Amino acid sequence: MTATVTQLKHEVKDLSLAPLGKQRIEWAGREMPVLRQIQERFAQEKPFEGIRLVACCHVTTETAHLAIALKNGGAEAVLIASNPLSTQDDVAACLVVDYGIPVFALKGEDAETYTRHVEIALDHRPNIIIDDGSDVVASLVQHRKEQIADLIGTTEETTTGIVRLRAMFNDGVLSFPAMNVNDADTKHFFDNRYGTGQSTLDGIIRATNVLLAGKTIVVAGYGWCGKGVALRARGMGANVIVTEIDPTKAIEAVMDGFRVMPMAEAAPQGDLFITVTGNKHVIRGEHFDAMKDGAMVCNSGHFDIEIDLKSLGAKATEVKEARTFTQEYQLSNGKSVIVLGEGRLVNLAAAEGHPSAVMDMSFANQALACEYLVKNKGNLEPGIHSIPVEVDKEIARLKLQAMGVKIDSLTPEQTEYINSWTSGT
Repeated sequence: MTATVTQLKHEVKDLSLAPLGKQRIEWAGREMPVLRQIQERFAQEKPFEGIRLVACCHVTTETAHLAIALKNGGAEAVLIASNPLSTQDDVAACLVVDYGIPVFALKGEDAETYTRHVEIALDHRPNIIIDDGSDVVASLVQHRKEQIADLIGTTEETTTGIVRLRAMFNDGVLSFPAMNVNDADTKHFFDNRYGTGQSTLDGIIRATNVLLAGKTIVVAGYGWCGKGVALRARGMGANVIVTEIDPTKAIEAVMDGFRVMPMAEAAPQGDLFITVTGNKHVIRGEHFDAMKDGAMVCNSGHFDIEIDLKSLGAKATEVKEARTFTQEYQLSNGKSVIVLGEGRLVNLAAAEGHPSAVMDMSFANQALACEYLVKNKGNLEPGIHSIPVEVDKEIARLKLQAMGVKIDSLTPEQTEYINSWTSGT
């Protein structure tokens, strides 16, 4: 029987927002057929019976379907926000009221509240952690070592989080399995490229209502997210400049038809700057000094450190709200720089995040990665593990099936021919 609201521990903005949240969750579900099939199977098989699970994710309509799938599978799940500005308060309320899932997430929560929510999540003594950015895992490793014995493993679907996990492994402190959801083909080819590409521009347009056609847009980073942003920006009529540190990616950007140059050269040319690197201070003080009056900067990487806002604040004589999620920094040199979404993920701060159709595959990976950890409990070495190829392919097959797209299969003759390569005959 579903627990009543009064029996649940939660911290959300307003439980009366639940009806709107349910309406929006159901709308997102229309384009999440793969996760729906997994959800139905989980409800029958209960693979997470008795498993305590913590999910630190963007609390969106799409994440709601992941949380519901895990609970249907028997998990004792707790959900917290992975970013202060990414929570959709109506969704958080609906998950508490209609699905009995404890949620600790508020749009605009401060750093102290966020840290407290991480502690609440760890108080749940999780057996599995779903992390966006690896904050919960990092806190566990640093401050709750005694709880590692309870942990079956973790899953991570952000580039930033994988970088942190690799650093933990190299430092010898990652003593449990971590599933690398981010690098699954059905995640990064689609979520990072098409999801980030569309939702980043969506956030920018909602925050500013500027015309992108004819603007010079500087995209910092040409990984899968940067490729998606650059592609969509060009499609909107923008002149795109790419900045990179990796020579191979820089060549790729050039051959894809983009101008490539250092940020110092791009700074005076750009009308809009978008960072998608996962690194720190990609746009710094000297770049702000060189920018045009009214240049806009935003970030679509996981953490709010890609833009050096401390340096910008030190240069400012005044900071004012120009629009919702749009702050104008008036500089002492007489020019202004406009920051969108406080330097946080602009697609979630000012918009609704990735379209549900791509998150369908990403969250299918998350759900199946959790199931894989449970099924292989005690058999996986500590460290970072890839999503099994057969799981990745099955998600793609289910997505194609839902889209009504058919593909060829090998004939017996072709199968025999390919097998001869490996047999040496």
